[in-house]
Amino acid sequence: MARIGSVHHTGLTVRNLERSIAFYREILDCTVILEQEKTGGYLAEIVGYPDASVKMAMLHDPAGHHIIELFQYLSPEMLIAELEPRKIGNAHLCFLVEDLDSFYARIQDKGVAFISGPVRVDTGANAGGAALYMKDPDGITIELFQPAFP
Repeated sequence: MARIGSVHHTGLTVRNLERSIAFYREILDCTVILEQEKTGGYLAEIVGYPDASVKMAMLHDPAGHHIIELFQYLSPEMLIAELEPRKIGNAHLCFLVEDLDSFYARIQDKGVAFISGPVRVDTGANAGGAALYMKDPDGITIELFQPAFP
């Protein structure tokens, strides 16, 4: 019987690939695995746009456990979405951090749009931890989470 395995990557559509790569590298310590352009062929068939053309990059998270795939559509024309945590289908990436307060202090002057500063989790399964929400350059929500126990 065919089985589904682990999650391979998370794909995000961005307005400007170079700007997004810089954010994920400089702010979140991700590492670029590859960059390429693809037009037509299997890509067009998979995404359902006959004229699909993209610039794309794949990045490893800092621990090397997950791949983030960034797509900048060259064709068809990109559509801007209003991204908000409460909207159905909206997603976020969550990065684990060891010391949320010091990481927050380190990136505060880097032009990051924060939804919140560090918030202590005082109830539930993550009690004793801390988290914050921020946005990448395209408004995609990023969570930084410090668990109570390593």
